[in-house]
Amino acid sequence: MSLLNYLAFLLGLGVIAQWLAWRLKLPSILLLLLFGFGLSQLTGMQIDDYLQGEEALLSLVGFFVAIILFEGGLTLKFTELKEAGTPVRRLCTYAVVIAFVLTTVVARYTLGFHWQVCALVGAILVVTGPTVVGPILRLIKPQRKVASIVKWEGIVVDPMGAVLAVLVFIVIQTGGFGDSWDNILWAIVKTVVIGVGVGWGLAKVVEQLLARHLIPDFLESVFFLALVGVAFAGSNALQHESGLLTVTILGVALANQKKVSVRHILEFKEHLRVLIISLLFLMLSGRIGLEELQAVWQKGLLFLVGLILIVRPASVFLSNIGAKNVTFKERLFLALLAPRGIVAAAVTAVFALELEHLAEKNPGNEDLAVLAEQAHQLVPLVFIVILGTVAFYGLLAAPLSRKLGLAHKNPDGILFAGCDSSIRVVAKGLHDEGHMVTLLDTQYQKVAAARLEGLNAVTANILSEYAEEELDFGGLGHLIAATPNDEVNSLASREFQHTFGKANVWQISPTDSDSHHTRTVASHMRGRFCFSGGPKFKEIEAFVRDGAVMKATQITTVFTVEDFRATYEDAMILFKHDPEKGLSPIESDIEEIQLVGPLTIYALVKGKEGA
Repeated sequence: MSLLNYLAFLLGLGVIAQWLAWRLKLPSILLLLLFGFGLSQLTGMQIDDYLQGEEALLSLVGFFVAIILFEGGLTLKFTELKEAGTPVRRLCTYAVVIAFVLTTVVARYTLGFHWQVCALVGAILVVTGPTVVGPILRLIKPQRKVASIVKWEGIVVDPMGAVLAVLVFIVIQTGGFGDSWDNILWAIVKTVVIGVGVGWGLAKVVEQLLARHLIPDFLESVFFLALVGVAFAGSNALQHESGLLTVTILGVALANQKKVSVRHILEFKEHLRVLIISLLFLMLSGRIGLEELQAVWQKGLLFLVGLILIVRPASVFLSNIGAKNVTFKERLFLALLAPRGIVAAAVTAVFALELEHLAEKNPGNEDLAVLAEQAHQLVPLVFIVILGTVAFYGLLAAPLSRKLGLAHKNPDGILFAGCDSSIRVVAKGLHDEGHMVTLLDTQYQKVAAARLEGLNAVTANILSEYAEEELDFGGLGHLIAATPNDEVNSLASREFQHTFGKANVWQISPTDSDSHHTRTVASHMRGRFCFSGGPKFKEIEAFVRDGAVMKATQITTVFTVEDFRATYEDAMILFKHDPEKGLSPIESDIEEIQLVGPLTIYALVKGKEGA
């Protein structure tokens, strides 16, 4: 099979794995690892057959990881640290040191390797990573504070793990600590100076280029892709493994500057990330042989148990002693969420190869030969760790977060953009039936009125950075843009497609929905029109002003939707609630509501009829 056919096959297999994971609500990484390993065992195809030498593969993997960390850095906003700052700092400092020491000790007594190799694997496995944390967070949708902590830790700790592994390798290379302290300190200084200096400096240059419109729109995405490659390779040329820190700083600096928007770049990189993650995990898991796994699986499982039951809980709880802004439930959740990802696999492969080369350069050194042999076993061992942690944490995280009250089983709450009297009636009806609702409006008197009715309401513009970056969307699954301004509704619907997904972003039918296409807003600039029959804002306002109230009605085979319509002829059916799928707005152009089992509908009916 040619390289083209192999890559095409990987792409198709990656899409299938991602789609199945979405349908089955499983971590996509889990299926990608299994598919890649299964493909290699069934067909014998490996990426090594198409690339000359491991150096080419490691360079490709390194570039892909740099893109992922840059994209992750673009999602890190300092505003998230208002609540999550202390635990993030502790997890990225104290917890890293504790995890490094404990992992080294656990590796020594479960794997039986030399202390040098155990320290190397201890350094590598302090990482978690956005490639595995991101899909799990999308799956469980926890509260914003918890999500911010996990996201910051995953992205910031990745380059730290790579740098720590470099320092351990320096010790191994020089034969011990005696002659290597100067080298270690110098390596730390160079890595930090180059990583922060180059990353921040490039961000400032790019900021000015974008602000002056010196980069044409059609080149922006390609420009950033090339920039990441140059920054990564250039930093690594100046200091080994400093490139990951550089691209992370570059992303964080661009995300937090105020002159220009990089939102469109983030969206492009997110799409690219899905492709890269699929290819990386399929390729790297396909390089692991069944014989290699059979040779290490027993001690690998013991090591895995030590990581899950000892290292992670101890590092989280010990590092957060005295922290007042993180609850016990949040600590417990963090203690049971530390999946390893592509950075661990890539860095392990790099240093296994480095030790083999070091042993080859010193053929008479028996100690180095033993270390190289043990390091070679780290590749299948880390594969077991990745597969085990992704499976364990991926399957445990969702039920645990719900049990601790940090996430909802099926987040189907409604975020209303708009707080007018008619919208308050609708939201109050849902709230009284036990559904989560949040209302946003710029006018304080409307927000105050909603709060007096017991509703969760916030004074904010739906198009503000506050709404996008600081509002907690935990438990919310849909946005309904319901302001009197059709253009604001359309903009809000388009802006929040990224947060809720296109299928869950709605707006009240605009006044021009029946007009000629030359006078209406383009369909791709809008959300889905909601509520049966597509009532416009003024029609809903008039209906409520005439005394309409919200009514919940159980629909069964005995009392059907047709029976409901016959009873309440002028009712506006707004929502349906399915015990399995949860609450969702009725699409405007759906005339018949499909009944699958018991269903509750929520409608505006005239007050005397709804009494």
